Amino acid sequence: MALDQSEIDLLNRLRARLGARRRHDELMWRYYLGQQRIEQLGMAIPPEMRRFLVITNWCRTLVDTINDRQQVRSLVLPGQETADKDLRAIWDANNLSAHFSMFNIDRQVFGRGFLTVGSNERDEDLPLVRVESPRQMTGVIDARSEQMTAAARFFRSTNVDGARVSCSTLYRPNVTVHTELRRGRWVEVDRDEHNLGAVPVVMHLNRRVSGEWEGESQMSDLIPLVDAAARSLTNLQFAQEAHGVPSIWATGIAKGDFVDDKGQPVPLFEAYFDAIKILTSKDAKWGQFSQADLKNFQTALEIYGKEAANVSGFPARYFGLLSSNPPAEGAIRADEARLVRSVERQNEELGMSLGWVGALAMRFRTGEWVTGNRVRVEWFDPATPTVSQREDALAKRHAQKVLSREGYWDELGWSEARKAKEREYFAAEAGDPTLESIDRTLRNADPAGLGE
Repeated sequence: MALDQSEIDLLNRLRARLGARRRHDELMWRYYLGQQRIEQLGMAIPPEMRRFLVITNWCRTLVDTINDRQQVRSLVLPGQETADKDLRAIWDANNLSAHFSMFNIDRQVFGRGFLTVGSNERDEDLPLVRVESPRQMTGVIDARSEQMTAAARFFRSTNVDGARVSCSTLYRPNVTVHTELRRGRWVEVDRDEHNLGAVPVVMHLNRRVSGEWEGESQMSDLIPLVDAAARSLTNLQFAQEAHGVPSIWATGIAKGDFVDDKGQPVPLFEAYFDAIKILTSKDAKWGQFSQADLKNFQTALEIYGKEAANVSGFPARYFGLLSSNPPAEGAIRADEARLVRSVERQNEELGMSLGWVGALAMRFRTGEWVTGNRVRVEWFDPATPTVSQREDALAKRHAQKVLSREGYWDELGWSEARKAKEREYFAAEAGDPTLESIDRTLRNADPAGLGE
């Protein structure tokens, strides 16, 4: 079956939409890498100093710090209270613990991220879940139902003849079409009539606002401050070279005075470092200008760092503003309260997208939709661990019988695999004859259980 005109028009429209964002996406990616170009370096810096540009890569600090604090603990089916083994098997088979970080970086840098779900020819019980680049994929959303009606991925590939060709994959609710661009026209290569009833693509939009279907980069508030800090650091380098080292002045000398004891001209670098030793003129006088005070650059960078902390919600120490004494555990939690709450809010939004992905994966695995078309995602605590405080609070609750052993483990953030291993250890201890003998001896020695 060949592509019909409506599919060709849809592909061209989606390709144009993706192309319109290419320039902005490239700029955001450069900011994340710390390779952006600063248009205005300042009046004090000549153009040839551009090669000495110094970037404070606070954008990567912002993105990677949030990413490091977002770790999925378990996937739970609706109506259940424990992690689902099938969902965990799908997660592990697709190496999503690592790939989720790529998806999370995409949605923060570009303002959107994509996940696709497809059948696995090698093992039908483990459908394929893939992270797709936002620079290659775009989609169409029905605003009324808030569901995706079509999506397309555009990429370059090598055909059977070894030539590089432009390709695309068009995702529709009941069919997926693979095409190539030949002589300026899309030509069908393969068609999969899966009759899923839904587009097997999930798009997550970062910082979406009502009425809009565009995401915003997590770095957008920080970018002007990163540029300002880069200008200050580059100015600092220039000032260091030009005014940071004391300049030397001399009078009563001429070029011919720079000779050794044999009357031979002294090389330039020796004259520079040993001028006072080699000059023999009685009229020579030396002096030194005071070096410039560069503290104003430090003050400027501290101002930018404080403002970066304000707009991002991060502690100021993440932007180089350190106190003389390391903060205590309680101070760390108080300092990170706004950051932790921001991560928890983002986890709620990401959990919805991952829940839809989980539902799609179970649809491919079982042929049935899960209740509510969404899986519940549980996260590890995004706060910096303060082990002593947390253990003390949990131990007290456990001792007062308001927290079970399993609940204790949940509060510690243990995975289902870790909890299963601990259950095995408890079972082994319960069946150990040596431990039982010790327990009987202790009970016989203290039948009343008074411990005296």
